[in-house]
Amino acid sequence: MDVSETLKSLYTAPIEHADDGTYQISVPERELAAGTLTEGETYRIALISTPKSNTDTTESVSNHEADPDENQPEHNEPPVTEGEHRDVEIEHLGDQGDGIAKVERGYVVIVPDTSVGDRVTVKVQQVRENVAFGEVVDRHPRSQE
Repeated sequence: MDVSETLKSLYTAPIEHADDGTYQISVPERELAAGTLTEGETYRIALISTPKSNTDTTESVSNHEADPDENQPEHNEPPVTEGEHRDVEIEHLGDQGDGIAKVERGYVVIVPDTSVGDRVTVKVQQVRENVAFGEVVDRHPRSQE
């Protein structure tokens, strides 16, 4: 997997329509606090679409607000370490077709050779401030729901 060394940040945010006919993407304060982004600077961004859900947006917001990890104090270090094994579920696919999973505090782990819905154990290969890269070491069967 080829990932640019200039990758500064990876996070999830909605696109909001402004009254003046433009659209905005808000940068979470934690991204500035981490020191990888600087207020007032210009950055190139990449957008990764997420599959539409049958869930009502209001319900999603209230579920998101009830997430216990969101109410925890901000941490400056990634929640994973190189060499660590983690069980994850692939939630989305990136532009290059790699699986994207989230762990504590919404921290992103990119996993090649996976599909949305895959449950896998990964060995964390590389850790950056806002994203980690893992390699599949075990695949778990999908639940029969």
